Amino acid sequence: MWNWSYAADILPALLNALLVTIGAALSGFTLASVLGILLALGRRSRFAILRFTLQGIINFIRSTPLLVQLFFLYYSLPMLLPLSLSAFTTGVIGLGLHYATYLSEVYRSGIDAVPKGQWEAAAALDLSPARTWFSVILPQAVPPIIPIMGNYLIVILKETPTLSAITLVELLLTAKNTASASYRVFEPYTLTGILFLVISLILSFGMARLEKQLHRRHTT
Repeated sequence: MWNWSYAADILPALLNALLVTIGAALSGFTLASVLGILLALGRRSRFAILRFTLQGIINFIRSTPLLVQLFFLYYSLPMLLPLSLSAFTTGVIGLGLHYATYLSEVYRSGIDAVPKGQWEAAAALDLSPARTWFSVILPQAVPPIIPIMGNYLIVILKETPTLSAITLVELLLTAKNTASASYRVFEPYTLTGILFLVISLILSFGMARLEKQLHRRHTT
């Protein structure tokens, strides 16, 4: 049966772990967003070597599980390089690299949807490549893909339990440790599911509001 007193006792520890989970998810999403747009732009380069190299990297990352990539970054990479990263930093890098390959396709679809006339107008105005991208193309390409990016943010949030494999004490691992110590599983896992649901709903609402604001700013 549900024990309210026990649930109240373990809730602070779960909330502290939730902050770690949210921090890892948001940091990983930010990194993925930045790397994703760089990959998308690089794949449109006129240099064939760069395009093929980036495509090979994307295919490799997509073809290997996130868990294997995390193990490599956390356990194997320090043996190859004089580099030692914390579990949190490694988790953020792993999430960012993995989902950057997927967000690059999202960016590509948004860029391809920009009418060709916009490119021609930028060329007619003799705009520099940087100004063409950041003043003409990307402001039109990004707003329509905000819902898809929001979906990936929620996916990254739900992938954070994978980081427990590299010793990051996030929400689910905290629930497991709590259940192992008390031999009560009902309250820890139920509260964990509720917290994930609440944060996912908040993120969905926030991305929807951002989409409306960008759309309103773009149309006015």
